[in-house]
Amino acid sequence: MEKVMHGDTRGERPAARMRPERIMPKQDAVRLPDFRNLGVLLRAALLVQLLALVSAVIAQPGLGGVGVAYMDMAALLQPPLFIALLSAYFASPWLSRQDYRRAAAILVGFCTLVGLAWYLWLRHLYPDAIAGSAPRAALLAALTALAVLAYFDWRHRVLSPALAEARLQALQARIRPHFFYNSLNTVLALLRREPRAAEEALLNLAELFRVHMADNRQLSPLARELELARAYTALERHRLGERLRLVWKVDNAPAQALLPPLVLQPLVENAIHHGVEPSPQGGEVRVDVFTRGDTLNLVVRNPVHAEGERRDGNRMALANIRERLMLHFDADARLTAQRVGGEFIVQIVMPLRLGTAD
Repeated sequence: MEKVMHGDTRGERPAARMRPERIMPKQDAVRLPDFRNLGVLLRAALLVQLLALVSAVIAQPGLGGVGVAYMDMAALLQPPLFIALLSAYFASPWLSRQDYRRAAAILVGFCTLVGLAWYLWLRHLYPDAIAGSAPRAALLAALTALAVLAYFDWRHRVLSPALAEARLQALQARIRPHFFYNSLNTVLALLRREPRAAEEALLNLAELFRVHMADNRQLSPLARELELARAYTALERHRLGERLRLVWKVDNAPAQALLPPLVLQPLVENAIHHGVEPSPQGGEVRVDVFTRGDTLNLVVRNPVHAEGERRDGNRMALANIRERLMLHFDADARLTAQRVGGEFIVQIVMPLRLGTAD
């Protein structure tokens, strides 16, 4: 059921005062890559192809024979690679529950057996065409698997600090001074005539400040992100009154779905700033959160006005959100923003992950 909220703030409960969420597994913990992620599978396949190409270049005295050498390697390489990646895809949930060293050893051992078995099968079929030895084939398969795991471990260590840097960039892109100044002015205006509403506004503002300044590298439950978005809109409704109309269609969304923190609130902020403020008549902002298959979808719509079309500040916030989605979900998440008729629509599609706070 859709929930429509107008300028009246009576009966709205303040944002819940929740302790910071700690979602497991920790973002900076050593862990295997998620082999159900399309970006991980593509990177692993490309890395193995690159290693094969480098081996072909090293093995040939001249560049003329590199292509032939690489094609010969492909016959030994492609089928075991496909089998290993397909097996890792299906075993990924089980592997993620294992200790890192044990899971890595299982993965390397499996890749070694697959590579050895494929070599022995080809040697049986084409004894005169297949060179090398079984121990060499097993060693190459093991080293290739270790190289792939080492690459993802290195990439994880590089990107973990990048998440913190992205958070700082998000603060610069999202915390606009005029919003806090306007909120404080709203609180001052409410102090004498509606002291209770002023108190709730200050609590909401303090909650937003606290979350913005926290370490936001952990994934956050959808329920908390909705609380923060509502805390923000409660402040804006004090200021904009009947000009701001909100429609929340989130009743069927899973409360424990995990998403990067501070994604929904800046989308709603952009929608209000660019779709409601420019018009004396205001406008309607629609927030729709739903699941489709194994994905979580967030859709935010706002009207487009002549003045709003000239405001390009939302592009910086959208680019920052897109970057953080990539850091958390790689190629499995996407953000699209487009004008459709008289509306500006932002949609985020990300993998559906469910979790609980510690």
